[in-house]
This record gives sequence, structure tokens and C-alpha cells, in this order.
Amino acid sequence: MKRKLYSLLLAGGLLFASACNNLDDFLDSPNEVTANTADPSWVLNNVQVAFSGQFNTLSQFGMQITRILSQPNVNWANAYFAQTMNGTWNTSYATILADIKFLEELNETNPIPRHLAYANVIKALVLMNLVDYLGDVPLSEALDPANFNPVVDSGEDVYKAAFDALTQAKALLATTTTNIPTDLYYGNNVTRWGKLIATLELKYHLNLKLKNAAASTAAINALIGSGNLMAEGDDFVFRYGTSQTNPDSRSPRFSQYGGGGGDYQSTWYMFHLTEAKGIPDPRVRYYMYRQVKVNPTDPDKLRCLGEIAPGHYLAGNFPFCLPNMTSTGKGYWGRDHLNNEGIPPDGFERTMYGLYPGGGRFDDDSAAPINSPTMGAGGAGLQPIMLAAYVDFMLAEAALTLGTTGDPKALLLSGIRKHMNFVRTFALGSAQASVVSGFYTNAAWGTLVDDYIALVGTQYDAAPTNRKLNIVAREYWLSLFGNGVEAYNLYRRTGQPDGMQPGLAVEVGLFPRSFLYPNDFVVTNKFAEQKANLGQRVFWDTNPEGNGWVY
Repeated sequence: MKRKLYSLLLAGGLLFASACNNLDDFLDSPNEVTANTADPSWVLNNVQVAFSGQFNTLSQFGMQITRILSQPNVNWANAYFAQTMNGTWNTSYATILADIKFLEELNETNPIPRHLAYANVIKALVLMNLVDYLGDVPLSEALDPANFNPVVDSGEDVYKAAFDALTQAKALLATTTTNIPTDLYYGNNVTRWGKLIATLELKYHLNLKLKNAAASTAAINALIGSGNLMAEGDDFVFRYGTSQTNPDSRSPRFSQYGGGGGDYQSTWYMFHLTEAKGIPDPRVRYYMYRQVKVNPTDPDKLRCLGEIAPGHYLAGNFPFCLPNMTSTGKGYWGRDHLNNEGIPPDGFERTMYGLYPGGGRFDDDSAAPINSPTMGAGGAGLQPIMLAAYVDFMLAEAALTLGTTGDPKALLLSGIRKHMNFVRTFALGSAQASVVSGFYTNAAWGTLVDDYIALVGTQYDAAPTNRKLNIVAREYWLSLFGNGVEAYNLYRRTGQPDGMQPGLAVEVGLFPRSFLYPNDFVVTNKFAEQKANLGQRVFWDTNPEGNGWVY
């Protein structure tokens, strides 16, 4: 039987496509990519691009769950059901992991250590993401094209396999080679790949801290001592272009430009960016673009203007409808959490994605409608997969909860400054640079950042010992615009920032501690069993069950 090696399509339990029982009398297609005709760099390119898609989808879900974006359903069960993860499942197994397996097979006859090093880092990320969102998933039997019913491996074993992939990537990076691939992330900067690996090890051990605090403490201190964690300039991001067709290379968060509408921004997140501290977060004009500068007044366009806030909103003193319902409200127009109301004619008035990270417009108070796909940076945004700023927030959490090396307050403030610098640098390197620098000179921007950091430092000092983690988590959360993967993990790992805006309905069901298995897996694999509900915890989440921890 002829074996096709490239991008095996999943059928059965993982939708793996099998060959027929007897193909001896069939010829290979001259268009079929085989081990003899495949270019490993093209295969790796496919892996790199497909991973950006996996991250984007999971990030969207994570941002909705943690109120960074509005969740447009009335309850959790309606938001995330058995079909939700089909696309991510198929991309992960049929494309990314299958292509990496193909690269491993190509390496047997033509060594490609650099290709495999990058591929193993992405493999580690994919496996951790699958466990973080689904729990136990297939791995040991997953890539066997003759097995249509692969069993699931424990989340703990799959996580360990992810860590092993990072270890293998380190060894491969140290291997001398002249066979250099196209690197869409770091431009073949091996040093930066090494720092990313160390940082992903930090992420791994931080997520495991609830299972074995002593082991996580020792491992994180060793990583700190190595001096090899990501620093400014080492950020791991996927960058988009501006081409509209053949193919469309723009950020998926730019798709609303020209047509209006798209995702609703979160009232709760915008409240924290504009009202909660008494001064605006300096990043809000980069994150969000307002199409109006004053609050709407027409209930036909924003129905909640004519309504009284739900009783549980009033009891908890949560913002309702708009971040600021008074006459001083500045037009930050989105939706409350778990709002499934119909869509009114507000597409060219509601608040949109801005310059960072979606590649749209910087908010310079022009308040022009987003009616052209050429506006702003034209879609040249990015996916902030792992940033140097995130390292400081993770280390601040570790210092507070595990007692690892470092001053948590200094790490907190450093993380904020690094993220402010990253957003500003991105903006000044974009097509909106003149608009940004014209609105905020470097001196004015520096003052805003200094004032914000000073305020957070004061709040941290004033917080009781058992509330300092909330300050760290809140500021990390505010720096995670565009990265729902880390926001989702942070929220389940720490329960912070707590006091989140609830759904509009009183009863919204169990908070998704993990997602249901994809329908494509459950209905085609005789060994697959669907979870009882969304409340099933992943292996590293040992926090209390139910909605008392997160909701």
C-alpha cells in the first residue's frame, strides 16, 4: 500500500484519512506531495501559519470567557458546545501535528535539525493549548493513520510530551546545519528561539504549581538563574500583512473594517481601561477605536439605554450598558457580558478594534466611521503569543504565590512598562506612526506611562497581603488584549482578577473550566466519551469545583 506522508487528513476518531485496503493497482498522482518531492521549508511554513490560526481561535474564546471581549450568548452552554472545538481539533491534528510528523520522517533521510527545532516548539505550544482547553486528548495513538479510534492520553502525560518537545528543540538548535528554513517568527535568530523555549518552560511550571508547588518553585528559580528568559525585543508574535486577496494576509481582527460591525468590545474591559482607576490606561487609544466621541442616546441603537440594570448588577455595583453612563461618557460603546440581544444598526458607531493588535486605526479623536478596508494600518497587526512583558507578570505571580526569586512589585511595574513600550513601538513601526506621534509626543507618552505606573504602585502598596495578587493579575489581564490563551489560564490558575462582571442573566450555568470534546471526535471514535459538562477541570486546575472560584 502506497503511503502518503504529507498533511494526513484525519478520519475516524481524529478524522484521519486512511488509504484503501488495496491500492496496489493505483498509480501515485503526479501532483501528490511525497517524501521524494516535499520541500521541508514549505511544510514548516504551513505549520507556522496554521499555528497562528489555532492560536487566534483559542485566543478569541479565552478573551470572551475572561471579559476582554463581549461574549454574545445568554449562557455558557449556548456559547461553547460540542461543535465549538471542531476547527481547532482538525487544525491541530490534521495539519500541524501531522505535518510535524512528516518533517520528522523527512529528517530520517535528509537531516533538517533547524526545521525540527522550530517545529518542536510549535508542537509544544499546540499540545499545551489542547490540554489547557480540553484536558485529556489523544497523543500516543493520534498520528497512526491505521488507527481510527485513538484513545485519549492523560493531560499530564500530554503536557510532559510538550515539555519533552521543548527539550528536544533545545538540542536541535545546538546542531550545526546549513539547511536553514524560512522562519516567520524570529527570522532564524536562534538565540531568541532559545529564550522562547525557556519562557515556555516557565509557563509550563507556573501552570503546574497547584500540582507540585515545590517542584515548580525549584524549576522557576533555576530558569530565573539561567538569565535566558525573554527580554524586550524577544517577543514571539505572528505578524500579518495588508494584502486583501490571494491570499488575504490581514489580521482577522481587521475584518470589520469597511463593513462595520464585528466583535463587540467588552463593557467591563473598557471600564477598567477608562474609568476604574480615575485615569485612562494609556493603551486604550491603541487597543480601541471609537467611531463616536460621546455616548449614544438612541435606545433603538443601544437598547440598554432604556432599561434598568439587572438586580445583581445593581447589588454588585457593576457598570451596565456603557463604561460610564453619565454625560461625561466618551463613546466607548460595546456590550455587557453574555448579552445575546439582536444586532441593531450600530455597525459604524460601536467601538472597534484599534491599531494594536488588529492593525486598524489609532484613536486620535477623529471619530470617523470605519467604512474602508484601507483605513489605519490596513490590517498589518499581530498575534501576541508570548511577550517579554508577560514574563514579568508570570514571575510576579510566582514570587507572590510560591516565594520564587524576585520582588513582586518591581516585576509587576516592569511588566506594565514593558508592555506599554511594546505597544508604542509596534504603533510607531506601523503605517499609523505619524498619527500616533502627532497625538502623543514621546515626552507626553512617557508622562502618561509614568503616572499610570505610579498609581498602580500606590495601589499595590495599599492592598492587603492577600489582595496583592489581584493587582498583579488585573494588570496582566489588561496587558493581554489579543491573548486570551494566557488570560484563560491566569483566571483558572489564580481566580484573579476576581469580581468580574457577571452575565446579564442571573443563572448562566457552569463556567467553562474546559471545553467539551469536539463533535467530530465523539461521534466517530468508539472509545470517545463526551464530558458531563463544561465544569470539568483540566489536570493542573486543582482549585475548587463550580462557580465559586471563577464564573
